[in-house]
Amino acid sequence: MNLEDLRKKIDQIDSKLVELLNERAQVVIQIGKVKGDGPVYAPDREKKVLGRIAELNKGPLPDRTLAAIWRELMSGSFFLERPLRISYLGPEGSFTHTAAIRKFGQSVEYEAVFDIRGIFDEVSRGHCDLGVVPIENSAGGGVIETLDAFVDTNVFVCTEVYMPIHHNLLANCKLEKVKKIYSKPEVFAQCQRWLSMTFKEANTIPVASTAKAAQMAAKEKFAAAIGSDIAAELYGLQMICENIEDIANNVTRFLVISKEDARPTGDDKTSILFSTAHKAGALADVLDVFKKRQINLTNIESRPSKKRQREYYFFVDCQGHRKDEKFMKCIEEVKQHCLQLSVLGSYPKNDTLLE
Repeated sequence: MNLEDLRKKIDQIDSKLVELLNERAQVVIQIGKVKGDGPVYAPDREKKVLGRIAELNKGPLPDRTLAAIWRELMSGSFFLERPLRISYLGPEGSFTHTAAIRKFGQSVEYEAVFDIRGIFDEVSRGHCDLGVVPIENSAGGGVIETLDAFVDTNVFVCTEVYMPIHHNLLANCKLEKVKKIYSKPEVFAQCQRWLSMTFKEANTIPVASTAKAAQMAAKEKFAAAIGSDIAAELYGLQMICENIEDIANNVTRFLVISKEDARPTGDDKTSILFSTAHKAGALADVLDVFKKRQINLTNIESRPSKKRQREYYFFVDCQGHRKDEKFMKCIEEVKQHCLQLSVLGSYPKNDTLLE
């Protein structure tokens, strides 16, 4: 077949694809009517659908390509059932914004919020269906604002997202002309080695987000920002240096918060928050229960209490769903060693990077 014949074949396949996609959309509309006022986004169903697509895939397209296509299909399905409203750490062009779009696609509504606590408030009050918040970075550790927000709000974690993070120096002047650099404090920490080798006199100025940094740098002649390629495009900046992060496999984990958590899938994680009495061995007593009950802990972070001196909150991720019988028995025993314990949510375990 010549080139023209092959292109005609592509056109024929495209016509069939459009017809099939709209046939699928009609079924989605029927599902929406059956569900009524139930939640539109179901993390357990999402995991099942994407897993099945990967099993069906025989190539040559890679799994990540089909996953991206189906995420956009699901985004359109949300729109047909009831448009989702999702809050993220803004302004537009932040890494959290990028993670939200890669996770939920172009067919939902997005709301930029300018601090992490505000995202929790928007979800808690019902102004937004979901919120996307950064929780930890492989280079910089836990995100303090997110950890603290969980202490005082009543939202749940319903899923998690992992996204590779690449930092770029953005400016509209030459590298040697840069006198100040804007970005988040965590970003400066993730690029510390490169910054110390490249600049001797440029001031680093912390701001609330990488997108805000790009906005500010775009307005000043000899200023730069460390941010994403999307931020450079949105705010009219040039990428002077690319991939300046100190660790090549730099990944940020984001949590999606909701007013309810996810149904069990058989491969789940649960996040909990607890505080213990200020006495020797208190934390060890809690950890011993998890060990005895054979509940695997995958992450633990601590934050000082803002209400009582010498008291700490502990944030723990562990394998299993809170409705599992073994897990419920474990939590009941753990409570005996805690001043306070809250289950922050159970959700499908996710090991896939959003590219």
